[in-house]
Amino acid sequence: MFRHSPFSSIISLAVVICGSIMTMPSFSIAQTVGLPTPRLLTMMPMGGKAGTTFEVTVTGEHVDDLESELLFSNPGIKAVHSLVTEGELVTGRFLVTIAGGTPPGQYDARMMTPLGISSDRTFTVGTLPEVIRETPNVSLETAMTLNPSCVCNAFTTERSIDYYRFKSRQGERTVIECAASQIDSQLIPVLIVGDAEGQDLKVDRLNGRIEFTAPDDGSYVIKVHGQTFQGGPSCFYRLVLTRALPDVEVAQQAKTRQVHSFSAPVPTTNSSREMEPNDEHAQAQKVSLPIDCAGQFFPAADVDTFEFEAKKSEEWWIEVVSQRLGLPTNPFVLVQRVIPSSNGEPEQLKDVVELSDIRHPIKISTFGYTYNGPPYQPGCADVLGKLVIPEDGTYRLQLRDLYGATRSDPLNQYRLIVRRATPDFALVAWAMHMELRNGDRNALSKPIALRPGATMAFEVVALRKDGFDGEIEISMEGLPSGISATGLKIPTGKNMGWLVITANENAQHGWSTGRILGKSVINGQTCNREAAVASMAWPIRDRYREMMSPRLMEEVPVSVGHAEVSPLTIAAAEGKVHTAIQGEKLTVPLKFTWRSEFSGALELRPIGDGFESAKPISVALNAPTLDAVFDTASLKLPPGKYTIALFGGVVAKHKERPDRLKAAEEADQLAEKKLQELVAAVESTRADLAMAPDEQKQGVKSIADHANAALEKAKQMKEKTAATFKAAMATSTPKDIIDIIVSEPIHIVIQPGTGS
Repeated sequence: MFRHSPFSSIISLAVVICGSIMTMPSFSIAQTVGLPTPRLLTMMPMGGKAGTTFEVTVTGEHVDDLESELLFSNPGIKAVHSLVTEGELVTGRFLVTIAGGTPPGQYDARMMTPLGISSDRTFTVGTLPEVIRETPNVSLETAMTLNPSCVCNAFTTERSIDYYRFKSRQGERTVIECAASQIDSQLIPVLIVGDAEGQDLKVDRLNGRIEFTAPDDGSYVIKVHGQTFQGGPSCFYRLVLTRALPDVEVAQQAKTRQVHSFSAPVPTTNSSREMEPNDEHAQAQKVSLPIDCAGQFFPAADVDTFEFEAKKSEEWWIEVVSQRLGLPTNPFVLVQRVIPSSNGEPEQLKDVVELSDIRHPIKISTFGYTYNGPPYQPGCADVLGKLVIPEDGTYRLQLRDLYGATRSDPLNQYRLIVRRATPDFALVAWAMHMELRNGDRNALSKPIALRPGATMAFEVVALRKDGFDGEIEISMEGLPSGISATGLKIPTGKNMGWLVITANENAQHGWSTGRILGKSVINGQTCNREAAVASMAWPIRDRYREMMSPRLMEEVPVSVGHAEVSPLTIAAAEGKVHTAIQGEKLTVPLKFTWRSEFSGALELRPIGDGFESAKPISVALNAPTLDAVFDTASLKLPPGKYTIALFGGVVAKHKERPDRLKAAEEADQLAEKKLQELVAAVESTRADLAMAPDEQKQGVKSIADHANAALEKAKQMKEKTAATFKAAMATSTPKDIIDIIVSEPIHIVIQPGTGS
């Protein structure tokens, strides 16, 4: 925590509340969904070189507070608030130091705020010198000069082109990459290299990467713009120039992981390589099963053919990993049985199986008017399927990219795995989202920033592999004090369960890094798998109008804030396990702690194995208690242990940051008191000056001048604190906000009935 004077706090408070510098203009909304949540939106620059210190400017939602800290997932990256004149701290600017020896790569940046931890933003550590584009460069005449082998941080200007220049000798190779979407930017870049006059020599509209060999000594131009000429702070990019020898491979810039990559198998160093030419059947590469083979969809229309021997009734599982590597590919596998030539007839091929997309593990279903499934897609265009050998003999597997004829990129690689059944599962989780009646479909980044007394629900989805069908227990570890988590299991044969995370009403401000885990028994062995967690890179207010940008987080920070409390807490009235006889009705007394005003209706629906089909429970606003009744007969619940939670959408009249209003009021009162003291002091010095002997007048006048100067500063301060207090009162005016309310977990036991 950094110390600063009361006056600096007042000034910063005035800037924070009155200003709009921390608000992204593109996020206009028709209806507010979700209580205020801290979100880190932009950073400039978006990375730096190891062993350097530099200033970073950040913007976001609800992160504009001097209490907010900028944090990184690598402990070697530290940040402190920047200072302005007279030692005052300033919001939105930090001095970042990257320790020497910090490994190059991507790390998550986030802010810990009075409301809890913010959403993440990708921060890149590199080995090249870094610069920031400081002045506009939207014409050939204002092109920014770059040295070879450097990184330039910038963002595009709307309806404009950014121009850069670099020098190169004939035959020199320069790899130019514009990192954008892979570092969370909303920019889809077009990258162009031109001659000294700006005439295009090489263009890339898909990958943001050009390998350029200079045809002559001289100056060359780089042009960057969006595919639709989009621009603004959210369209940031890192332009990377790397000078390299012709035969030296230059790795692509690191990229964030897409949601579907959660299910990719662990990389191995034991992979073999596909051997070209193997496009035609006569060129088939002979292999023995099982195989783990690396290859590439290159050149255009490439087809890789593998031939192997197999026995009748053998079962093999085929998996192809390519799109899950972050590549724009769509693998397709065809397996055929080879019928040898005989009696002068040529050999024949008989189709055995075709394999393509990995389907979404769960069906998008309607839960009620407030919710309509996840805005995420854990399924993908990769391959995962079973091959059953119909006859002893020779078989050929052909692998291609369905759209490979339209592209010829050696970076489009794949990994082909053919294995015996190895039952397993992979997990991905995301925070529950909402869909509203009025058609405002939001897709918001939802950091685990809990208010005391709040519970947050996560969906946990399993991709089952190689026939695995068992029950999966869900848990979470690494939680800060005052926060607990309860898993609602993924049942046998199902692909989705739940995790509810609760901050008790006395939880103290803090955070830690958590882990969501799944446990099951496979072939007699206990298997533990860690769940990846997905979030929206950008908060989308209406996903029917804007493209969503989900990705996997590198870590799972869990936090509780201190600035606000949950507007409503729902829990079982008695902290016990509730029991019922199979076939009879189960009554669960609920208690409600209302801390806000509400409007509309509140209907609660259960989540948890077997209870999802229960009828909604209507709750009267401000009711202190209610009996929730479940008919175990209609639900067809077998005897056993169950854990459920209840959720519903409700309109809360939310008062934003009451602590800020109180601080603004106290600051204004302090400024008023100081002003009155100085008014009195000035009056006193005036009287002293009038009565002072001539030989003392100069000294008294000096005192009076100092008093008048202090009074003028006090008047200015009072104007600022009054404006801050007025703005804080406006901000704290109750606003209707639709939010998901989730109950604390409820534990249930269904006992066998007399006829069981």
